[in-house]
Amino acid sequence: MKPRVAISQRVDVWAERGERRDALDQRLARWVALAGAVPVPVPNHPEALPDWLAALSPDAVILSGGNDIGAIPERDAAEARLLAYARDGRMPLLGLCRGMQMMAHWAGTALVPVSGHVGGRHRLAAGGWPVEVNSFHNFALADCPPGYEVAARSGDGAIEAIRHRTLPWEGWMWHPERDDPVDPLDTARLVALLNRRGAR
Repeated sequence: MKPRVAISQRVDVWAERGERRDALDQRLARWVALAGAVPVPVPNHPEALPDWLAALSPDAVILSGGNDIGAIPERDAAEARLLAYARDGRMPLLGLCRGMQMMAHWAGTALVPVSGHVGGRHRLAAGGWPVEVNSFHNFALADCPPGYEVAARSGDGAIEAIRHRTLPWEGWMWHPERDDPVDPLDTARLVALLNRRGAR
């Protein structure tokens, strides 16, 4: 059976309609499917999330990009519950852009403003990763979160990727789904991460 991957969603506020809409880039769902998994969007309803998780029993979690931390309280709360769920189940988790920031925030690490990281590309100073990645973020990690190690940095020293020391967790500050075509190294790393789900 293909692994089920719970993917957090951004919140788009439509004030003129009085709506708060959960949204997921279709490219992210396609990328997860390309990696041989079933993407399952997570509603930003933290109070109902335990029942949702019990009913669907996802095998892995992706924290997606979009929204600054602190701007959408229900998303922050839902992702905190997803982090706790993945930790307790020792299941694979990947944080993308804001998702990596949320991993750091949840671990008690501050975020700091960073310049030159929006709407461009930069090279990574690390082996085993794509040579060049896209960049769409205004904030960077102030330091490596406790329990993690730095896996990659950009040329200016900003932390671009982290991995947990004991859990099958990784965080990437780029959006692999936005590249066309997606870098095969990103897909291979996602497949490898999902394959660690049997280790819990």
